[in-house]
Amino acid sequence: MKNNMRNVRLALLTIIVLLSGCASTIRSNVTVFHAWPPELADKSFVFEHKKSLEDDLEYQSYQRLLRAQLQQLGFTDATNPKTAALRVAFDYGVTARDVRLIQPVLVDPYGYGGGFYAPRFHRRSGFYHPFYDPFYDPFWYGPPVVAYQQIDYQLYHQQLHVGIVQARDGKKLYDVTVDSEGRNRALASVMPYMMRSAFVGFPGTSGVARQVELPVKD
Repeated sequence: MKNNMRNVRLALLTIIVLLSGCASTIRSNVTVFHAWPPELADKSFVFEHKKSLEDDLEYQSYQRLLRAQLQQLGFTDATNPKTAALRVAFDYGVTARDVRLIQPVLVDPYGYGGGFYAPRFHRRSGFYHPFYDPFYDPFWYGPPVVAYQQIDYQLYHQQLHVGIVQARDGKKLYDVTVDSEGRNRALASVMPYMMRSAFVGFPGTSGVARQVELPVKD
């Protein structure tokens, strides 16, 4: 009996760990390589992109986000592109992968409040969360049965890459890659956080991968 109770409690813990998701933050993996000079007097910049992107509305939206981040760091738009000290380029993309999750679910053998810990999908976080009923204690009637269920879903890998070079000779000064993964396939909703993550602690330590977690604004 004690072993059964212990196994059930372990199953509960497994459910919480596997199914819990953070609904209030967006986590990104950020890798930076840079040769940023200690002092850079002229931070005027111009965007460099393919001609095919000139009329791309999505690209223009992300460009505005990037411009805002650079301006917060003291960069300025060059009044004349030919006299810009820096050239900035960026690209982005989304790929999907299928995920299959086999997870334990408690089933009430007595039929009282069945599905006590049945997972429910949380739209905002994109994860399944265990449902908890405070008025029902399955252990009161005896240990529930641990069953397993299969959940198939897709995870979306979003990536942003930003590069800054010296205009006069093309020397690379800053190169950052931001990776984020979640159930949300809409890159536009995640991009503001990825842009901010790319410049947290700018310029940072070169060659070190780190994780940046930012709160989601309602």
